[in-house]
Amino acid sequence: MATTQKAAAPAKKGTSSIGLKDAIWVIVICAVIAFCNFFLNFGQSSNFEGGDPNGSPLNIWGTIYKGGIIVPVIHTLLLTVITMTVERVIALSKCIGKEKLAKFLAKIKADLKALNFDAALQHCAAQGGSVANVVRATVQAYKEADAAQGIKKEVKIARIQAAHEEAIAVEMPTLTMNLPMIATIVTLGTLTGLLGTVVGMIKSFQALAQGGGGDSVELSAGISEALINTAFGIGTSWLAVVSYNFFTNRIDKISFALDEIGYSLAQTYNTTHPDEA
Repeated sequence: MATTQKAAAPAKKGTSSIGLKDAIWVIVICAVIAFCNFFLNFGQSSNFEGGDPNGSPLNIWGTIYKGGIIVPVIHTLLLTVITMTVERVIALSKCIGKEKLAKFLAKIKADLKALNFDAALQHCAAQGGSVANVVRATVQAYKEADAAQGIKKEVKIARIQAAHEEAIAVEMPTLTMNLPMIATIVTLGTLTGLLGTVVGMIKSFQALAQGGGGDSVELSAGISEALINTAFGIGTSWLAVVSYNFFTNRIDKISFALDEIGYSLAQTYNTTHPDEA
């Protein structure tokens, strides 16, 4: 018993640290990268006629620089989405564990039918991840129900299912960690791009109000700022929507699989204990 608990402990410890808990630092780092890239790369004199950043751009980088200070803000959001997407891919793969769920569940069911609880717990420790933690809690409840005397089978099955649901409630935040940030950027990307668009159009109308052919440069600069921020903001929101929906769908599948595992293990107890009242 003591040996089994020691083997199971590392898996719990490992899964509890999955995911970036202080994601605010990701935003800070992405902001530093975005602003440095904006001023040091996009704002290089070689990207503009006459080497003057206030002049006409010579390439795409100079054109992006003309988008104004809103550009690095949107760039920060874009880098954050990319970073959080990579983080969630790694975290969810670790949450599932090493083997496919179907193969892992088949081993657990075979162990429980043979009442080999130590082997089932060892398989959970070897699998690792949030799913294995949920199954471990269910197996422990299964083991306690098997050893309990003077309790109706329906009560035992209810306890197994209750332990399974409690374990899911504990592990679910690990699966959904940082998704609210991606969901927020879905809206922020569009709104920030819209803000840049409004600022650019204000500059364009100011140039028109001043009149004269000499203001055509300012007019084109304002329109360029408006369009660049619109495109950048929409692109960021588009990526955030795809990322959020992908992970939401994947988490729903994992949640459904966990529910199926709980029902399956409860039915396994029912079939392996036909003589209990």
